[in-house]
Amino acid sequence: MIIYGKQVVLYILENHPNLVEEVLFSKEIDKKLFSKFLKLGKKIIKLDNMKAQSLAHGGNHQGFFLRLKEFEYNTIDELKKLNFVVVLDGLTDVGNIGAITRSAYSLGIDGVIASGVKTLNNTGVIRTSSGAMLDLPFALYPSSIDLANELKQCGFTLIGATMDGTDLKKYGTITKNDKVALFLGSEGEGLSGKIRKKLDLKVSIGMSNEFDSLNVSVAAGILMYNLKG
Repeated sequence: MIIYGKQVVLYILENHPNLVEEVLFSKEIDKKLFSKFLKLGKKIIKLDNMKAQSLAHGGNHQGFFLRLKEFEYNTIDELKKLNFVVVLDGLTDVGNIGAITRSAYSLGIDGVIASGVKTLNNTGVIRTSSGAMLDLPFALYPSSIDLANELKQCGFTLIGATMDGTDLKKYGTITKNDKVALFLGSEGEGLSGKIRKKLDLKVSIGMSNEFDSLNVSVAAGILMYNLKG
């Protein structure tokens, strides 16, 4: 798979060099940085502008590309051993998933599960998460309701973000030993009715001014920060 963009490419070079299969450039870079790529011992390819634009699908590649090994998801059994996981119920927007993953990693969340979807644009999520998807246990599960049942059986408390939930300020934080799954609904629909019925607690973010809702990635950051404590 192809990853592009200077920031994420340099992050992978520094933190996950074992994933790199090829290095691709469409611009000249300084000798010091080029020497770091040489040390990988991988093939280095110079791209013309047309090929670069094609690989980036018109995105802002900044002249930096890597071909990586295919992303390997963690198993759901591995995620069930963790304490605080975030469940993305039906989310499909790459930008939102990447932003939530980046926040989850930054805030010390143990893992992320994308549920209710069969596939994800892994290259897009790695890029929009600035590489955080590579550092955080991440699983894919096709059925959100089956996942909720499995997590309950493993002793997880299911918390969901809903408009009619308890104000987050009244709930408080969780402890290190609590097993919690925070469910976040899709961009347009929110949490499904079936998932709402499975929740042990519904939480919401109190607004100072009248407004419909926050973007899901912004809401996720607020919820994770406050619940994590």
